Amino acid sequence: MTPARFQSWAVRQALPLWSENGFDRQRALFHERLDFNGRPLPLPALRLMVQARQIATYCRAALRGDCGAGDMALRCLAEVERRYHRADGAAGWVFSLAPAGRPADRRRDLYAHAFILFAYAWAYRLSGDPGLRRRAAETATELETIFHTPGPGFMDAVPPRDATRRQNPHMHLLEAWLALYDATGEEIYHTRAARLITLATTRFIDPDSGLLLEDFSADWQPLYPAGQNRAEPGHLLEWSWLLHEYLRLCAPGDAAVIRQAAGRLHLTALAHTTGTMPPVIRNAVTQDGRIVDGGTRIWPQTELIRSLGANRSAPVSSDIITGILANFATHYIPSHLNGGWIDRLNADGTTPMDHMPASSFYHIYGAVCALTEGQGHRDAAENLSHSTP
Repeated sequence: MTPARFQSWAVRQALPLWSENGFDRQRALFHERLDFNGRPLPLPALRLMVQARQIATYCRAALRGDCGAGDMALRCLAEVERRYHRADGAAGWVFSLAPAGRPADRRRDLYAHAFILFAYAWAYRLSGDPGLRRRAAETATELETIFHTPGPGFMDAVPPRDATRRQNPHMHLLEAWLALYDATGEEIYHTRAARLITLATTRFIDPDSGLLLEDFSADWQPLYPAGQNRAEPGHLLEWSWLLHEYLRLCAPGDAAVIRQAAGRLHLTALAHTTGTMPPVIRNAVTQDGRIVDGGTRIWPQTELIRSLGANRSAPVSSDIITGILANFATHYIPSHLNGGWIDRLNADGTTPMDHMPASSFYHIYGAVCALTEGQGHRDAAENLSHSTP
């Protein structure tokens, strides 16, 4: 599969599937799941995170001319604002909504708040509506108040599920800050992004293994003894791409250090693949290299594709990226699903899934964009061929 065919699959099959079968026009909200025949599956709650991801995806697709559903995405955002924001009378956004329209889960979740900010960034870029820019700023202020901690970073949820602090919601918050900075040019988003870059490079990345760890104590120390902490190679690739985005947008004074960190994360992730060519990214390992979860999910594979495209200027022509896409097409987006996908595979190649989750599309379309927006892969492909065991 070539990058052009990957984009064609997205434009002709995936985007129409989720804007038609995947959108509930009566409620003006996206469905969370479709079965493998493309039929909506009812759920007891619709998460804010999924709505925000789909809104951002369709706004971006409209901006690129890949899909004409931008108005639908903006209409969905207006409905999401009405139903999720302060739906219980308190500041912030509720986690999920019941079918009748009332809050199902009133938690304030950092991950979900990051994605509604991300959705605002893309919606503002599409519409230019100053009201969206203003409401994004209001939500950013609410987030910093609701999830505040005395030290760096934020709480994962309010009320908290546990005492663990996780890198993952901070990663997506960085993505939101960068998207908002790109969309608005407001310096405050640059400043907020810089704080998270510092947190990541000083606390999240284990200097010995090169792995970016997942879970931490309240003072950002690894949660378990050395060697026993969990890392997800897909997140290393995601952070590598985000560090390149930070370099592209913000031109920091310590650019060389950040570029080196991004490169090491990319190569360390590749060292923990299945060992095959083309490589497949495993779900999770420990610091000492043990495989915690030998299965694979679709999103780490898309993050590999996106990371390969980070900050490159050569055209996409590598045999390696073609091989990665061919493997991706065969195992994750088989033709019989007509624009759908298989979200996860067991280590033996079988799937435990009986449906396709909407949440995967944000990752998939991000990979499509990375391959088709003038970002090439020759240098990254050379690194891959020289480093993969």
